Amino acid sequence: MDTVETQFFTIDEPVVLRSGAVLPEVTQAYETYGTLSRNADNAILVFHALTGSQHAAGFNPEVSGLGSRWTDECRRGWWDAFVGPGKAIDTDKYFVICANYLGGCYGTTGPSSTNPETGRPYGSAFPYVSLADMVDVQVRLLTHLGIDRLHAVTGGSVGGVMAMSLATRYPDLVEIVMPIAAGVRVTALQMIHNFEQINAILVDPNFQEGDYYGGPSPDPGLMLARMIGHKTFVSLSALEERARNEVVSHDEGPGSYRISNPLESYMWHQGQKFVQRFDANTYLRLMEAWQGFDLVAEAEVGDVTELFTSSKHQRYMVFTIDSDVCFYPEEQTELVSYLRLADVPYRRITVHSDKGHDSFLLEPSLFAPHMRDVLDNTWV
Repeated sequence: MDTVETQFFTIDEPVVLRSGAVLPEVTQAYETYGTLSRNADNAILVFHALTGSQHAAGFNPEVSGLGSRWTDECRRGWWDAFVGPGKAIDTDKYFVICANYLGGCYGTTGPSSTNPETGRPYGSAFPYVSLADMVDVQVRLLTHLGIDRLHAVTGGSVGGVMAMSLATRYPDLVEIVMPIAAGVRVTALQMIHNFEQINAILVDPNFQEGDYYGGPSPDPGLMLARMIGHKTFVSLSALEERARNEVVSHDEGPGSYRISNPLESYMWHQGQKFVQRFDANTYLRLMEAWQGFDLVAEAEVGDVTELFTSSKHQRYMVFTIDSDVCFYPEEQTELVSYLRLADVPYRRITVHSDKGHDSFLLEPSLFAPHMRDVLDNTWV
Protein backbone atom coordinates (compact mmCIF):
# COMPACT_ATOMS: atom_id res chain seq x y z
CA MET A 1 0.00 0.00 0.00
CA ASP A 2 1.25 3.53 -0.81
CA THR A 3 2.13 6.22 1.69
CA VAL A 4 -0.94 7.35 3.62
CA GLU A 5 -1.83 10.42 5.64
CA THR A 6 -3.76 10.93 8.85
CA GLN A 7 -6.87 13.09 8.49
CA PHE A 8 -8.72 15.04 11.18
CA PHE A 9 -12.41 15.57 11.87
CA THR A 10 -13.53 18.06 14.53
CA ILE A 11 -16.85 18.01 16.33
CA ASP A 12 -16.96 21.76 16.97
CA GLU A 13 -19.71 21.67 19.55
CA PRO A 14 -19.84 20.37 23.13
CA VAL A 15 -19.68 16.58 23.42
CA VAL A 16 -21.51 15.18 26.44
CA LEU A 17 -19.98 11.99 27.81
CA ARG A 18 -21.88 9.22 29.55
CA SER A 19 -20.54 10.44 32.89
CA GLY A 20 -22.19 13.82 32.30
CA ALA A 21 -18.85 15.54 31.76
CA VAL A 22 -18.62 17.81 28.72
CA LEU A 23 -15.75 18.32 26.30
CA PRO A 24 -16.04 21.70 24.50
CA GLU A 25 -14.99 20.07 21.22
CA VAL A 26 -13.45 16.83 19.99
CA THR A 27 -11.00 16.26 17.17
CA GLN A 28 -10.58 12.73 15.81
CA ALA A 29 -7.51 11.49 13.96
CA TYR A 30 -8.40 8.89 11.36
CA GLU A 31 -7.21 7.19 8.20
CA THR A 32 -9.08 5.59 5.33
CA TYR A 33 -8.00 3.00 2.76
CA GLY A 34 -9.71 2.04 -0.48
CA THR A 35 -12.64 3.81 -2.12
CA LEU A 36 -16.14 4.29 -0.74
CA SER A 37 -18.67 2.85 -3.17
CA ARG A 38 -21.30 5.04 -4.79
CA ASN A 39 -23.94 3.57 -2.48
CA ALA A 40 -21.61 3.80 0.53
CA ASP A 41 -22.22 0.11 1.23
CA ASN A 42 -18.65 -1.27 1.34
CA ALA A 43 -17.33 0.39 4.50
CA ILE A 44 -15.51 -1.52 7.23
CA LEU A 45 -14.70 0.14 10.55
CA VAL A 46 -11.59 -1.17 12.30
CA PHE A 47 -11.10 -0.53 16.02
CA HIS A 48 -7.45 -0.59 17.03
CA ALA A 49 -6.18 -2.49 20.06
CA LEU A 50 -5.35 -0.87 23.39
CA THR A 51 -2.27 1.19 22.48
CA GLY A 52 -2.64 1.25 18.71
CA SER A 53 -3.44 4.23 16.55
CA GLN A 54 -5.48 5.32 13.55
CA HIS A 55 -2.62 4.16 11.33
CA ALA A 56 -3.72 0.63 10.46
CA ALA A 57 -2.10 0.17 7.05
CA GLY A 58 0.51 1.54 4.69
CA PHE A 59 3.39 3.85 5.57
CA ASN A 60 2.83 7.15 7.36
CA PRO A 61 6.08 9.08 7.91
CA GLU A 62 4.66 11.66 10.31
CA VAL A 63 1.47 12.93 11.93
CA SER A 64 0.96 16.63 12.49
CA GLY A 65 1.50 17.72 16.08
CA LEU A 66 2.97 14.44 17.38
CA GLY A 67 6.66 15.20 16.96
CA SER A 68 8.96 12.54 18.42
CA ARG A 69 6.04 10.45 19.71
CA TRP A 70 5.54 9.19 16.14
CA THR A 71 8.50 6.81 16.35
CA ASP A 72 9.83 4.40 13.72
CA GLU A 73 7.66 1.75 15.36
CA CYS A 74 4.55 3.76 14.45
CA ARG A 75 5.28 4.50 10.80
CA ARG A 76 4.28 1.13 9.35
CA GLY A 77 0.57 0.42 9.89
CA TRP A 78 -0.08 -1.87 12.85
CA TRP A 79 -2.39 -4.09 10.70
CA ASP A 80 -0.53 -3.63 7.43
CA ALA A 81 -0.32 -7.39 6.94
CA PHE A 82 -4.13 -7.60 7.05
CA VAL A 83 -5.40 -4.44 5.32
CA GLY A 84 -4.59 -3.59 1.72
CA PRO A 85 -5.06 -4.68 -1.90
CA GLY A 86 -5.62 -8.44 -2.03
CA LYS A 87 -5.14 -8.87 1.72
CA ALA A 88 -7.54 -10.26 4.32
CA ILE A 89 -9.47 -6.97 4.29
CA ASP A 90 -9.14 -6.18 0.61
CA THR A 91 -9.05 -2.46 -0.11
CA ASP A 92 -9.72 -3.18 -3.79
CA LYS A 93 -13.22 -4.11 -2.56
CA TYR A 94 -13.73 -2.33 0.73
CA PHE A 95 -13.40 1.16 2.18
CA VAL A 96 -11.66 0.83 5.54
CA ILE A 97 -11.76 3.40 8.33
CA CYS A 98 -9.64 3.42 11.49
CA ALA A 99 -9.70 6.22 14.08
CA ASN A 100 -7.67 6.93 17.19
CA TYR A 101 -9.78 6.61 20.34
CA LEU A 102 -11.19 9.54 22.28
CA GLY A 103 -8.67 10.15 25.06
CA GLY A 104 -5.86 9.00 22.78
CA CYS A 105 -2.45 10.49 22.13
CA TYR A 106 -2.12 10.12 18.36
CA GLY A 107 -4.10 13.17 17.26
CA THR A 108 -7.53 12.55 18.79
CA THR A 109 -8.53 14.79 21.70
CA GLY A 110 -7.03 13.44 24.91
CA PRO A 111 -5.29 14.49 28.12
CA SER A 112 -2.19 15.77 26.28
CA SER A 113 -4.33 17.90 23.91
CA THR A 114 -4.74 21.63 24.42
CA ASN A 115 -7.88 22.54 26.34
CA PRO A 116 -9.42 25.36 24.26
CA GLU A 117 -10.79 26.93 27.42
CA THR A 118 -7.38 27.27 29.13
CA GLY A 119 -4.81 27.11 26.35
CA ARG A 120 -2.93 24.40 28.31
CA PRO A 121 -2.94 20.60 28.11
CA TYR A 122 -5.98 19.04 29.77
CA GLY A 123 -3.89 16.82 32.05
CA SER A 124 -5.87 15.94 35.19
CA ALA A 125 -8.84 17.98 33.93
CA PHE A 126 -9.52 15.49 31.15
CA PRO A 127 -12.64 13.56 32.19
CA TYR A 128 -13.24 9.84 32.53
CA VAL A 129 -14.09 8.39 29.12
CA SER A 130 -15.90 5.07 28.71
CA LEU A 131 -15.47 2.62 25.84
CA ALA A 132 -19.01 3.58 24.82
CA ASP A 133 -17.97 7.24 24.60
CA MET A 134 -15.10 6.23 22.33
CA VAL A 135 -17.49 4.33 20.08
CA ASP A 136 -20.05 7.15 20.03
CA VAL A 137 -17.64 9.74 18.65
CA GLN A 138 -16.57 7.30 15.95
CA VAL A 139 -20.22 6.89 14.93
CA ARG A 140 -20.26 10.66 14.44
CA LEU A 141 -17.21 10.31 12.22
CA LEU A 142 -19.08 7.77 10.09
CA THR A 143 -21.92 10.26 9.66
CA HIS A 144 -19.38 12.89 8.61
CA LEU A 145 -18.06 10.45 5.99
CA GLY A 146 -21.57 9.81 4.64
CA ILE A 147 -21.82 6.24 5.93
CA ASP A 148 -25.12 5.17 7.47
CA ARG A 149 -24.48 1.42 7.35
CA LEU A 150 -21.28 -0.57 7.72
CA HIS A 151 -20.60 -3.74 5.81
CA ALA A 152 -18.55 -4.86 8.83
CA VAL A 153 -16.96 -3.78 12.08
CA THR A 154 -13.92 -5.53 13.51
CA GLY A 155 -11.10 -5.23 16.00
CA GLY A 156 -8.80 -7.31 18.13
CA SER A 157 -8.55 -7.35 21.91
CA VAL A 158 -10.15 -4.19 23.34
CA GLY A 159 -10.89 -3.28 19.73
CA GLY A 160 -13.07 -6.38 19.51
CA VAL A 161 -14.89 -5.31 22.66
CA MET A 162 -15.59 -1.94 21.07
CA ALA A 163 -16.83 -3.63 17.89
CA MET A 164 -19.43 -5.40 20.04
CA SER A 165 -20.29 -2.16 21.83
CA LEU A 166 -21.13 -0.58 18.49
CA ALA A 167 -22.99 -3.64 17.23
CA THR A 168 -25.21 -4.02 20.30
CA ARG A 169 -25.98 -0.31 20.73
CA TYR A 170 -26.29 0.59 17.04
CA PRO A 171 -27.62 -2.71 15.66
CA ASP A 172 -28.94 -1.21 12.41
CA LEU A 173 -25.56 0.33 11.62
CA VAL A 174 -23.68 -2.88 10.89
CA GLU A 175 -24.13 -6.21 9.11
CA ILE A 176 -21.03 -8.27 9.98
CA VAL A 177 -19.37 -8.20 13.42
CA MET A 178 -15.90 -9.70 13.69
CA PRO A 179 -14.46 -9.59 17.24
CA ILE A 180 -10.98 -11.11 17.47
CA ALA A 181 -9.66 -12.40 20.80
CA ALA A 182 -12.22 -10.45 22.82
CA GLY A 183 -14.92 -11.05 25.44
CA VAL A 184 -18.21 -9.72 26.77
CA ARG A 185 -17.04 -8.77 30.27
CA VAL A 186 -13.98 -7.75 32.29
CA THR A 187 -12.59 -10.89 33.88
CA ALA A 188 -11.11 -11.01 37.38
CA LEU A 189 -7.61 -11.55 35.96
CA GLN A 190 -7.94 -8.61 33.55
CA MET A 191 -9.17 -6.40 36.37
CA ILE A 192 -6.18 -7.33 38.53
CA HIS A 193 -3.67 -6.77 35.73
CA ASN A 194 -5.29 -3.44 34.85
CA PHE A 195 -5.30 -2.33 38.48
CA GLU A 196 -1.59 -3.14 38.78
CA GLN A 197 -0.89 -0.98 35.72
CA ILE A 198 -3.01 1.90 37.02
CA ASN A 199 -1.10 1.86 40.29
CA ALA A 200 2.27 1.72 38.53
CA ILE A 201 1.49 5.07 36.89
CA LEU A 202 -0.19 6.73 39.87
CA VAL A 203 2.68 6.08 42.29
CA ASP A 204 5.34 7.51 39.98
CA PRO A 205 6.40 10.81 41.67
CA ASN A 206 6.60 12.47 38.24
CA PHE A 207 2.94 11.76 37.54
CA GLN A 208 1.87 14.83 39.54
CA GLU A 209 -1.78 13.71 39.50
CA GLY A 210 -1.71 13.94 35.71
CA ASP A 211 -0.30 17.47 35.40
CA TYR A 212 3.24 16.58 34.37
CA TYR A 213 3.29 18.29 30.97
CA GLY A 214 6.18 20.73 30.78
CA GLY A 215 8.13 18.76 33.38
CA PRO A 216 9.59 15.26 33.78
CA SER A 217 7.31 12.54 32.41
CA PRO A 218 6.31 9.56 34.57
CA ASP A 219 8.35 7.20 32.39
CA PRO A 220 9.25 4.67 35.12
CA GLY A 221 5.59 4.18 36.01
CA LEU A 222 4.53 3.89 32.39
CA MET A 223 7.36 1.44 31.69
CA LEU A 224 6.28 -0.74 34.57
CA ALA A 225 2.65 -0.60 33.44
CA ARG A 226 3.67 -1.70 29.96
CA MET A 227 5.73 -4.61 31.28
CA ILE A 228 2.81 -5.78 33.43
CA GLY A 229 0.50 -5.70 30.42
CA HIS A 230 2.96 -7.04 27.87
CA LYS A 231 3.29 -10.42 29.55
CA THR A 232 -0.38 -11.10 28.73
CA PHE A 233 0.04 -10.24 25.03
CA VAL A 234 2.63 -12.90 24.24
CA SER A 235 2.67 -16.57 25.17
CA LEU A 236 5.53 -17.62 27.44
CA SER A 237 7.09 -19.76 24.69
CA ALA A 238 6.99 -16.85 22.24
CA LEU A 239 8.36 -14.50 24.90
CA GLU A 240 11.28 -16.84 25.56
CA GLU A 241 11.94 -17.14 21.83
CA ARG A 242 11.94 -13.35 21.37
CA ALA A 243 14.20 -12.86 24.38
CA ARG A 244 16.72 -15.42 23.15
CA ASN A 245 18.47 -12.87 20.92
CA GLU A 246 18.44 -10.05 23.47
CA VAL A 247 21.80 -8.60 24.38
CA VAL A 248 22.05 -8.29 28.15
CA SER A 249 23.42 -4.96 29.38
CA HIS A 250 24.38 -5.21 33.03
CA ASP A 251 24.39 -1.42 33.22
CA GLU A 252 20.61 -1.25 32.79
CA GLY A 253 17.80 -1.86 35.25
CA PRO A 254 15.57 -0.14 37.79
CA GLY A 255 17.42 1.60 40.61
CA SER A 256 20.32 -0.45 41.95
CA TYR A 257 19.09 -3.63 40.27
CA ARG A 258 21.08 -4.72 37.24
CA ILE A 259 19.58 -6.79 34.43
CA SER A 260 21.06 -10.28 34.39
CA ASN A 261 19.23 -12.37 31.77
CA PRO A 262 17.62 -12.05 28.30
CA LEU A 263 14.01 -12.16 29.56
CA GLU A 264 14.63 -9.19 31.82
CA SER A 265 16.40 -7.37 29.00
CA TYR A 266 13.55 -8.05 26.57
CA MET A 267 10.89 -6.72 28.94
CA TRP A 268 13.00 -3.70 29.88
CA HIS A 269 13.47 -2.74 26.23
CA GLN A 270 9.74 -3.18 25.55
CA GLY A 271 9.06 -0.66 28.30
CA GLN A 272 11.72 1.74 27.03
CA LYS A 273 10.32 1.70 23.50
CA PHE A 274 6.79 2.22 24.73
CA VAL A 275 7.41 5.38 26.74
CA GLN A 276 8.87 7.04 23.65
CA ARG A 277 5.59 6.68 21.76
CA PHE A 278 2.82 6.83 24.37
CA ASP A 279 1.36 9.17 26.99
CA ALA A 280 0.86 8.05 30.59
CA ASN A 281 -2.44 9.91 31.02
CA THR A 282 -3.86 8.25 27.90
CA TYR A 283 -2.74 4.85 29.16
CA LEU A 284 -4.42 5.53 32.48
CA ARG A 285 -7.69 6.59 30.78
CA LEU A 286 -7.65 3.43 28.66
CA MET A 287 -7.12 1.27 31.73
CA GLU A 288 -9.97 3.03 33.54
CA ALA A 289 -12.27 2.60 30.54
CA TRP A 290 -11.47 -1.10 30.33
CA GLN A 291 -12.07 -1.52 34.06
CA GLY A 292 -15.49 0.15 33.72
CA PHE A 293 -16.52 -1.69 30.56
CA ASP A 294 -20.07 -3.07 30.86
CA LEU A 295 -21.81 -4.07 27.64
CA VAL A 296 -25.11 -4.72 29.42
CA ALA A 297 -25.26 -1.29 31.05
CA GLU A 298 -24.12 0.44 27.87
CA ALA A 299 -26.84 -1.26 25.82
CA GLU A 300 -29.43 -0.49 28.53
CA VAL A 301 -30.74 -4.06 28.68
CA GLY A 302 -31.68 -6.15 31.70
CA ASP A 303 -28.92 -8.77 31.52
CA VAL A 304 -26.41 -10.35 29.19
CA THR A 305 -28.99 -12.78 27.78
CA GLU A 306 -30.83 -9.78 26.28
CA LEU A 307 -27.69 -8.18 24.91
CA PHE A 308 -27.87 -9.69 21.43
CA THR A 309 -31.64 -9.86 20.94
CA SER A 310 -31.51 -6.92 18.51
CA SER A 311 -28.66 -8.55 16.54
CA LYS A 312 -30.58 -11.32 14.75
CA HIS A 313 -29.97 -9.68 11.38
CA GLN A 314 -26.22 -9.46 12.01
CA ARG A 315 -23.61 -12.13 11.34
CA TYR A 316 -20.82 -12.74 13.83
CA MET A 317 -17.38 -14.11 13.03
CA VAL A 318 -15.72 -14.89 16.38
CA PHE A 319 -11.99 -15.59 16.49
CA THR A 320 -10.28 -17.43 19.35
CA ILE A 321 -6.52 -17.80 19.79
CA ASP A 322 -5.81 -21.02 21.64
CA SER A 323 -2.67 -19.71 23.41
CA ASP A 324 -4.25 -16.38 24.44
CA VAL A 325 -3.73 -15.44 28.10
CA CYS A 326 -5.21 -11.93 27.80
CA PHE A 327 -8.67 -12.91 26.52
CA TYR A 328 -8.78 -16.63 27.22
CA PRO A 329 -10.67 -18.98 24.84
CA GLU A 330 -13.33 -19.46 27.51
CA GLU A 331 -14.36 -15.85 26.94
CA GLN A 332 -15.26 -16.50 23.32
CA THR A 333 -17.08 -19.66 24.40
CA GLU A 334 -19.20 -17.46 26.65
CA LEU A 335 -19.81 -15.00 23.81
CA VAL A 336 -21.04 -17.62 21.35
CA SER A 337 -23.30 -19.12 24.01
CA TYR A 338 -25.14 -15.78 24.18
CA LEU A 339 -25.23 -15.49 20.39
CA ARG A 340 -26.73 -18.96 20.19
CA LEU A 341 -29.29 -18.11 22.87
CA ALA A 342 -30.32 -14.99 20.94
CA ASP A 343 -30.45 -16.92 17.63
CA VAL A 344 -27.77 -14.72 16.04
CA PRO A 345 -25.96 -16.36 13.09
CA TYR A 346 -22.31 -16.92 13.94
CA ARG A 347 -19.15 -18.77 13.09
CA ARG A 348 -16.30 -19.40 15.48
CA ILE A 349 -12.76 -20.15 14.41
CA THR A 350 -9.99 -21.20 16.77
CA VAL A 351 -6.57 -20.14 15.58
CA HIS A 352 -3.81 -22.48 16.72
CA SER A 353 -0.74 -20.38 17.43
CA ASP A 354 2.22 -20.34 19.77
CA LYS A 355 2.33 -16.53 19.73
CA GLY A 356 -0.49 -15.86 22.18
CA HIS A 357 -2.77 -12.81 22.08
CA ASP A 358 -0.54 -10.98 19.59
CA SER A 359 -1.23 -13.60 16.93
CA PHE A 360 -3.97 -11.34 15.52
CA LEU A 361 -1.26 -8.77 14.74
CA LEU A 362 1.44 -11.13 13.51
CA GLU A 363 -0.02 -14.09 11.63
CA PRO A 364 -2.34 -13.01 8.79
CA SER A 365 -2.23 -16.43 7.13
CA LEU A 366 -4.11 -17.94 10.08
CA PHE A 367 -6.95 -15.43 9.87
CA ALA A 368 -7.14 -14.23 6.27
CA PRO A 369 -9.04 -17.14 4.63
CA HIS A 370 -11.83 -16.95 7.20
CA MET A 371 -12.00 -13.16 7.16
CA ARG A 372 -12.23 -13.09 3.36
CA ASP A 373 -14.93 -15.75 3.31
CA VAL A 374 -17.09 -13.92 5.85
CA LEU A 375 -16.66 -10.51 4.25
CA ASP A 376 -17.10 -11.64 0.65
CA ASN A 377 -19.89 -14.20 0.92
CA THR A 378 -23.41 -14.40 2.22
CA TRP A 379 -24.00 -17.08 4.82
CA VAL A 380 -26.48 -17.95 7.50
